[in-house]
Amino acid sequence: MPTPLVIAIDGPSGSGKSSTARGVASKLGLSYLDTGSMYRAVTWHMLERQIDIADAQAVAQEAPNLVITVGTDPLAPEIWVGDTDVSGPIRGAEVTAAVSSISAVSAVRAQLVQIQQHVSANCEAGVVVEGRDIGTVVLPDATLKVYLTADHHARAARRAAENGDDASAIAQSLQARDTADTTRTVSPLEKAPDAIEVDTTHMTLEQAIQHICDLAVSRHG
Repeated sequence: MPTPLVIAIDGPSGSGKSSTARGVASKLGLSYLDTGSMYRAVTWHMLERQIDIADAQAVAQEAPNLVITVGTDPLAPEIWVGDTDVSGPIRGAEVTAAVSSISAVSAVRAQLVQIQQHVSANCEAGVVVEGRDIGTVVLPDATLKVYLTADHHARAARRAAENGDDASAIAQSLQARDTADTTRTVSPLEKAPDAIEVDTTHMTLEQAIQHICDLAVSRHG
């Protein structure tokens, strides 16, 4: 059997990881895993249960009660908490504002990394996994590691185009999220030493997808 193609895509919030990763997975016929949605699902659960997200111990105690099911179809990604499809609710402003706090809880990260590694290992043809610690922690032996980035003005403009919010406010939010993600003690956002940096500031989505596909083909054959 051929070795599965495993692509790890890391990068800051708003860099286009999700759209790019889904496009790459679809074009190469691979599964797709959005690890960020899993942290959002945990955040949604904590907010629904009125757990104090600033209380790491309370969050850690509640986390084992979650049953998270995540889909791997790049054309129809979905995620469930128990019997509830939370694919929509986890994209709300309240979850977005709180997810960095949840992501910093070591017990949550350890729990989710196990799930992410299990799901990835069971994608027979291969998988594109995107997040913030994929190449460094979750899949350190990935076939191809990509660090996707763009300047914060471009990232803000893209987010504004998606949701209609003010670009300047989004830029401030992205910078705050970058600071939280890169300075946290547990699995901070960082570029893996062997990752290829892809700056999409001046790329269209299709160009970014094609570029990573080309990298994957050259690496994997």
